[in-house]
Amino acid sequence: MRSQQRFAFFVFLLFLQFCSSISTSNPHPEFPCKPHHHNSYPFCNTSLPITTRAQSLISLLTLPEKIQQLTNNFTGIKRLGIPAYEWWSESLHGIATNGPGVSFSGTIPSATNFPQVLGTVASFNRSLWFSIGSAIAVEARAMYNVGQAGLTFWAPTINIFRDPRWGRGQETPGEDPMVASAYAVEFVRGFQGGKWKGQRRDGSGWKRVLKGDDGSERLMVSACCKHFNAYDLEKWHNFSRYSFNAVVSKQDLEDTYQPPFRSCIQQGKASCLMCSYNAINGVPACARGDLLQKARSEWDFNGYITSDCDAVATVFEYQNYTKTAEDAIADVLKAGTDINCGTYMLRNTKSAIQKGKVKEADIDRALLNLFLVQLRLGLFDGDPRKGKFGKLGPQDVCNSKHKTLALEAARQGIVLLKNDKKFLPLDKNVVNSIAVIGPMANNASLLGGGYTGIPCNPKSLSEGFQAYIKKTSYAKGCFNVSCDFDNGFDEAILTAKEADFVIIVAGLDLSQETEDHDRVSLLLPGKQKALVSSVAAASKKPVILVLTGGGPLDVSFAEEDPRIASILWIGYPGEAGGKALAEVIFGDYNPGGRLPMTWYPEAFTSIPMNDMNLRADPSRDYPGRTYRFYTGHRVYGFGQGLSYTNYTYKFLSAPNKISLSGSLKSDSSKNVLHEVGDELGFIHIDEVESCNSLRFSVQISVMNLGDMDGSHVVMLFSKVPKKFKGTPVKQLIGFNRVHTLSHGSTKTSILVDPCQHLSFANDHGKMILPLGKHKLMLGDLEHFISIETD
Repeated sequence: MRSQQRFAFFVFLLFLQFCSSISTSNPHPEFPCKPHHHNSYPFCNTSLPITTRAQSLISLLTLPEKIQQLTNNFTGIKRLGIPAYEWWSESLHGIATNGPGVSFSGTIPSATNFPQVLGTVASFNRSLWFSIGSAIAVEARAMYNVGQAGLTFWAPTINIFRDPRWGRGQETPGEDPMVASAYAVEFVRGFQGGKWKGQRRDGSGWKRVLKGDDGSERLMVSACCKHFNAYDLEKWHNFSRYSFNAVVSKQDLEDTYQPPFRSCIQQGKASCLMCSYNAINGVPACARGDLLQKARSEWDFNGYITSDCDAVATVFEYQNYTKTAEDAIADVLKAGTDINCGTYMLRNTKSAIQKGKVKEADIDRALLNLFLVQLRLGLFDGDPRKGKFGKLGPQDVCNSKHKTLALEAARQGIVLLKNDKKFLPLDKNVVNSIAVIGPMANNASLLGGGYTGIPCNPKSLSEGFQAYIKKTSYAKGCFNVSCDFDNGFDEAILTAKEADFVIIVAGLDLSQETEDHDRVSLLLPGKQKALVSSVAAASKKPVILVLTGGGPLDVSFAEEDPRIASILWIGYPGEAGGKALAEVIFGDYNPGGRLPMTWYPEAFTSIPMNDMNLRADPSRDYPGRTYRFYTGHRVYGFGQGLSYTNYTYKFLSAPNKISLSGSLKSDSSKNVLHEVGDELGFIHIDEVESCNSLRFSVQISVMNLGDMDGSHVVMLFSKVPKKFKGTPVKQLIGFNRVHTLSHGSTKTSILVDPCQHLSFANDHGKMILPLGKHKLMLGDLEHFISIETD
């Protein structure tokens, strides 16, 4: 849309949200199939299969009523007793205010605010991710039951954090496709109503799916995997997300951009997929029928596909992909998009039908997908108060269990990056006073990050420290995070001089990185670096530097400065971040978080942000992206993170050889082996008869050598044996977070699937498994496994 149209659209959404807030005087949601006038329709009959019910409903609608369904803000059909429904609600890391489907103007004034996704992922803890999804789902259903939310939520964001400047990298599970996939699966399963049933050898949990009376898979709430696909640019130079054409190789699409979405659908069973604004290799994402249909035909997607907001309009108005608005409607509907966030389809579909570009059958196909999800949610089963989740209410939001979970998530996601001479933890019994410096330190509202709601009982970072040390002083140093002026430096320096210990809080907030806003630099904003250095020079003792925000920062100066003893990254830690940080600094919690992304030097900003290639290309001095392919200097690496104790590993058991004999589809292995030079070098994964038969476990012992108990993230990497074109430098193949006792050992195991974990994509986008010796890397340890044909 043009900027004026977009402004008008969002004013319209604000008006809808206002209307929604007024309607919350009704403490219960409106629902269809009310007795006694509207419950006799076949679509209200819970004994019928949901497909039959959905088809019955479609058959009762007129064409104008069908077109009404193609927007996120459905206005209802009075004659059938079907009330209005808002599809757009948000729940990225707690129920958020971004979508008009949510209102906090009612009996529920707030919801638990968990850490922003990137910080949660730094825990590398699958059960935690599942528990957060489950907790948010409980609060979502509770808010629905009092008329303050819908049941369809557009989360999680599972795009790859490809470029450190991206304003929405904070919302993602980081740069690794295996980690992003694991997060997607756990969050979605927890959110849609699964149950954690222990832990398998691969670290994932057993799940139970909700079933309806007709045997169909039901949903507690609906999750949406977004943004499909290759979306990771907001506004950089003259490139905008609304018109950007992401040129992506088949190789990168197959083994990096696509896996999180495949896992979200295949294993997570997500019931919604959102297509993104950008084009992919010249075709708008919402018109990429090959990719959207691949989700249904190859990944068994069972749900609806929504456009991002205005992403149907951009097909014609920004990307100029079609000649008319009606052509844009036809292209996205026929590609598989079912509903438009916005009003473009609502306003233009009738004309598209009249001009013969869209058939009513195209709309019926979309409506079937929409109604099936609503039926799985129980929206046509009568009074929700009498349903499975009908008793959830205000008492289930911001309860002690969820607030404790938010605190635990904040603890586990804190990453200790530097700790010279074991400066931390501080002993609260010998610290008389501390100074807290920085514009973020005394403002709890800055700790939520993007897509945040109204938190339960947020505390600032300085309030967290005050719970430990009564004599806690505070100085901003900078007026705001932009830190354009240094007129607050003198106060900060004086405050620091008078304290025993100094904690400086620097980094990013949403003024620096957010939706529709990318960064241009990786340095601390404005004069923050000067503030840090000035305060460090004035302090009696070395200082502690706390970094906020999602995007990586080039803090090489701090890493090299002996006056800065310790550095911690907390991301956007949510409502409990202040307490969690204080617990870490004063030793009540042993940090164990790991970075889920590479921290690049400022020189990386010379690389064009619109270059989607992940593999390094020395011929044009291109260093690659993400730890899997980047060949340049790092400030901090993926997976980096310290603890207050030291750990050592042992490989307890792992095979030395994996034979493909009997596992290949062809009777003669020679028919499916492929040469590299003069040698037989690899096989295509789709030529393996049974990947399950090749799986093996790696048994590992973790020894805690220190004086503190702690949880520790075990990360197992692999490296392929030969230098094929596009080979990853290394890639993560498994991780577990384990609890360890002081001076004690803990055993864990990681399940390795060679088809998935020891493979990568070739130039043609085909996954291949190299033969020969693969190197497994566990800390400083190495173990070789030979993949052979006999």
